[in-house]
This record gives sequence, structure tokens and C-alpha cells, in this order.
Amino acid sequence: MLLAGQLASRPVYQSRGRCITLSKSLMLASQIGLVRCAAVLVDSSLFFDSIDLLSGKLLHDRRWSKRPPITPARVWKSHERGRQFNTRCTSSFQNYALEESNGAVSHSVSSHEHSLQEELENIRIKLSDYRPGQYRTLCPWCEGGSTREKSLSVRISNDGLNAVFQCHRGKCGAVGFKELFDSESKGINVTTKNSHVISASVKSDIREKVAARDQHKTPAPCFTADHLGLTPLSQEVVSYFQNRCITQDTLKRNGIMQVVKSSNQVAVAFPFKRDGKIVNCKYRGTQKRFWQEKGGEKVLYGLDDIKNVKDIIIVEGEIDKLSMEEAGFLNCVSVPDGAPPKASPDENLPPIQEDKKYGYLWTCKDYFEKVTRIVLATDSDEPGLALAEELARRLGRERCWRVKWPKGKEALRAVVEKSELYPIRGLFPFSNFYKEIDDYYHLRLGDERGVSTGWLGLDEFYRVVPGELTIITGVPNSGKSEWIDALMCNLNSSKSWTFALCSMENKVREHARKLLEKHLKKPFFDAPYSNSVPRMTREDLEGGKKWLNDNFFLIRCEDNELPSMDWVLKLAKAAVLRHGIRGLVIDPYNELDHQRPSNQTETEYVSQILTKVKRFAQHHDCHVWFVAHPKQLQTWRGQAPNLYDISGSAHFINKCDNGLVIHRNRDSDAGPLDEVKVLVRKVRNKTAGTIGDATLTYDRVTGTYLDVEQI
Repeated sequence: MLLAGQLASRPVYQSRGRCITLSKSLMLASQIGLVRCAAVLVDSSLFFDSIDLLSGKLLHDRRWSKRPPITPARVWKSHERGRQFNTRCTSSFQNYALEESNGAVSHSVSSHEHSLQEELENIRIKLSDYRPGQYRTLCPWCEGGSTREKSLSVRISNDGLNAVFQCHRGKCGAVGFKELFDSESKGINVTTKNSHVISASVKSDIREKVAARDQHKTPAPCFTADHLGLTPLSQEVVSYFQNRCITQDTLKRNGIMQVVKSSNQVAVAFPFKRDGKIVNCKYRGTQKRFWQEKGGEKVLYGLDDIKNVKDIIIVEGEIDKLSMEEAGFLNCVSVPDGAPPKASPDENLPPIQEDKKYGYLWTCKDYFEKVTRIVLATDSDEPGLALAEELARRLGRERCWRVKWPKGKEALRAVVEKSELYPIRGLFPFSNFYKEIDDYYHLRLGDERGVSTGWLGLDEFYRVVPGELTIITGVPNSGKSEWIDALMCNLNSSKSWTFALCSMENKVREHARKLLEKHLKKPFFDAPYSNSVPRMTREDLEGGKKWLNDNFFLIRCEDNELPSMDWVLKLAKAAVLRHGIRGLVIDPYNELDHQRPSNQTETEYVSQILTKVKRFAQHHDCHVWFVAHPKQLQTWRGQAPNLYDISGSAHFINKCDNGLVIHRNRDSDAGPLDEVKVLVRKVRNKTAGTIGDATLTYDRVTGTYLDVEQI
């Protein structure tokens, strides 16, 4: 047969840089017989040879002008290429020839793709490809929100004639259906929730159209006991189940049978039923080998047992489901594929179309709509806990309970009836804290009502409670830092507390001097302030240095940058874990780095950092003293400031547990100049103090404070 015609545009076979293409004449020739067809060869010198595939004889020679002589080697080389080409393209030739013989214009799947592409682009849906398959792209209606998320899922059918799309962003929810009939675009287009809501009938119509098309293309397999070759259980298998306390009546009710495979090996068959019909079957062979029927529907095992119930038990395996039935619970199902090795770290659920591992939950979702209590009775090992976590995420933690597997039917029934609520992070019942409440009532911890400050006159108003935040303020040079140092020395002496110090205004050597003077009650130097009191000896200094090293830990920035609050709390947490500190001093607030976002006010920022400080104190049972300077007082006349005078925000008094003002007398007419008042202006915990004023006397020689009554 002599072949002629233009070369088709689509290459169908490529080898070593040379491309073999189809011509329309070749497709027509395929109707008569592919054996007599020719392969059209295009080589690097643009010679076209039409070769009879049966004999290898040159049938048609077309060349612009010069051509090299036709040698047997060249002919057979072309013949071999043609033979390989013929083998690869037989089915394609026949399909094309059938269309040509019917007088229709040759339309391949690509022509449908092109038409569907136009229809989708008309509604602004653009894909990277328009062949059959599943795609994710930017939703044209919500444009993925602020994150530009590719939230629109598009599925193109295998024949390229329809597309179903849905946006998985909750604020959008666009859903629709595009279908081609007789080269005309028909179907349903639904935009977003903000435009108009898709009706139930439209949703049903879409589902029915897609299901009908899929069912027509790939009909669901029909499973019956005879079709699967299932036979009644042998006595040996029945005995196996009886050893596991599963009776023959339970096996019969659940339709448990067996099948004999190659080598006369018996496998137990667990039929999966929906509305009484077998839709899948799972087999358990020797050595715990499992497999399922190809093409079976993924559903929960025992699905018919949970129809129209409000309480459901979910277990990890089919035998676990039978054990639950023996314990008296018929409302039990098993997952079909066992447990995963570990839970997914991603808290966000994948779209339903992509959640294939747990697709059986979406297939059976109608059974869970009215359920109010779901007991997750998975194993206590890592895979079992992972399965419980994945199920709870999809079914709703708020209606999930959990149990641990015991031994014996009666014990099993007891733990199911006493199952615990599945935990939701951040939501707790009071029963979780009963022990702590009892310890608080019986004063077993020792510090429930606070620790003595070391000054009896102050204890009446303020005691140090672990886990609380105390804000301290006062005008400059009023002795705020000196008083905190004295308080720490008292707590170390009476309770052996240790501390972390983030004191940016003090040099290390000067801070060490102040603490040692208070601890040893001797001046550090022979200086005018010592008032002729002998300074501490070298032995005193060496012992004091060891005391400092054992009880105080410094948080200091080693470069020129100012530390942030997060940086301070991170090191304070390390000090808790490594050294067991019970107190943290941050002195003062304005020495920290406070770079806040441009869209955040100072009030919001202060609230945020104080929340972090309080959370640290509560989680680590550590008291925090936070020194904050008052704002500049334009008309200050020597009076004590109040907590609302703190520079920055009223949240300093709103957020703290305790608010103290340290005020030093500067007027000799008003009283002794060594008199210091501790003004307690806020106490949240009434068991630890109340609002009031305490007066202390400051010893300038040793830096210590004394009760007025002690003088």
C-alpha cells in the first residue's frame, strides 16, 4: 500500500533523537490491516521512507531533491523501526481508524481537554494540566485568602468530559460541576457562600452525576460468600476463637467464615457488610498476615451494628470487635486497616479527597451524625495511641472517650462503662486536680499561705507565695533594689531559697558587695559609710563567695545588645531545671529591649509580656519580683507614688498578683531619715496578705532592714 499525507502534529514514539509520527493516511490504512501499514521515519537529514512492514520493501519515496542510495541495510533498519512502532501503536491506530470510518472528525482525549480547559478558564479556574486527575489550584472566588493558599480542589474524570471542584477554605466553600455534552458546555456552577448557598438538591445532583459516571465506567464488584469461596469454620478455627473467649454464636452472628488458599492453608474471613450486603472481605492468615479483596469498599467492620445509635465503640481490630460483643457491647466497630505507626504532627486535617488513609470515616460519616459519645478502645502502645489521636481529630475530641484494654470479659465491660473523656488540650475537669486541692487543704506543701518575709510587721500585709508575680515600684533612690536584696537574704536564711538575678543596673561586683554585707552583717570596705564598724575579713569573704555561688545565679547579656523578655525567661527556665531556683528578680523593666510590632500598642505589649511572666511563675512554682519605675512626676513633692504611676501601662497593676511601693523618708521633719515604708497596694490572694503599710528601718552600714518593733 502506498502511503501519503501530512504528518500528524503529535509524536508517538521517540528513539535516539529521531521522532516517528502518525499521518492521517496511516490511520485510514489501519482499517484494512496494520500488517500492511507503513512507518513514517524522519531522520536527521529529513528523508521520508514508507516501508511495508511485512516484507520491508520500500513502498513510497519522497525527497526534496538529493537522496542517498537505498541499500538493503537501510531498508531493514527502517523495517525494524517500523516493526517496533507497529507493536507499540496497534491499539491507537485502531481507535483512530474507527473514528475516521464513521465519518467523524478525529477527536482524541486532547480535544476534550481543550474544550474543558476553555470552560474552566471561562470561570477563572486555571490548572497546570487538564488531563484526567486531581489538582489543587488558587480559588478564583476567594483567591486563597491572605496566605494565597491553593484551596480549590479540582477533579477531572477519566474521560475528560467533566470536572468537579470545591474550595476547602471555610470562609469560601465554592463548589461546582462542569460537564461537556455534544461539544456543548452544560452543568452547574456554584460560587461562594457569600454569593449564594448551594441547595441540597444541587449537591445531590452533582453527587449523583459523578457517581453514575464512575459507576458506569468501573462498576463495583459484587461480593457473595459463594463468589469469594467462603466456607463454614472448621472445628480447629472455632477452638481458636473459644480460647479467646469468643463463642460460636458470636462468630455466626458476625458471619465469620474461612477460605482455603494455596498449599491448603486456611485463612479466617471477616466479611464487611453494609445494609446486610458484603462490600468487602478481610482475611487473616497464618503469622498474622492480613489482606483484603481488591476493589472492596473501605468501611468500618460491623457497620450495621452502629446504625441509629448514639454511643459507638471503635476498636483496632476485628477480633477486638468480637470481644466487645462477648462483653455485651453490640454497638462496636473496628477500623479496617489497623493502627498507624505514629500520629501525624500536622494538626490541620487534610481535605477529604486526600485523606485516603482514613477514608473509611468519610465513607461512613452518616453513621456518626447523631452520635454523642464515641469510646476509643485502641491499644495502649504507640500505634494504638496514634490511632486514637487520629480518630479523635476527625470525629471531634469533645465527644470522644478512651479506655485501656484489660484482661477478661467482666474487666473489659467495667473499663468501657468507666471510660474517661478523651483529653482536649487546654480543657480539664476539676477531677484532674483533686490531689492538688487536697494538699492545699491539708497544708502539705508548706507554702500555701506564703513564706515569711523575715519582717513580722510586713508579714501581716504581704507574704511570699510561690508561683506569684510581685510588681515593685518607687521613685529613684528609694531603695527598691536594696530591699529586694534584703528580702532574698531573709528567704535564703529561713527557707534556703535560691534565686536568679537579672539586674541590669548593678555591676556584678557591686551587687555581690550588697548581698555579702546583708548576709554577713558587716561592711565590705573601711569607708565613711561603715561608721567605724570593722569590715569583713578575708575568711568572711571566702565563705561569702561560696554562699553567693551556691544560692544566686546571674542572668546577664554578654554583648552590647539589650536582652528581651523572652530571652530572660528562657534562661530563667534553665536555672529552674538546673539549679532549682525558687525566685526570679527582673530589675528594672525599662532596661529590657522592648521592640514591639508597629501594629501593637504599648498597652497590648505590656499585657503580653506580663502574661508570659505570670505563666512562667505558675508553671515553675517560682516567685517573680518585677521592678518598674514610675513615670516622671512633674510636680513631685516627696510623696509616695502609686501603682498607676508606673510608666507604660495600667496593666502593671491589673496583671500582677501583688503590688508594692517602696518609699524612703527624705524629710527630717516627717520622721527619721532611715525610715522606709513598704506600701502594700494590691494582694490578689487574701490568704497571703492584705492592703496596708509596714515601716522598716534601714541600716546603712550593713544594708539590712529591721522592724521598727525590733529596734
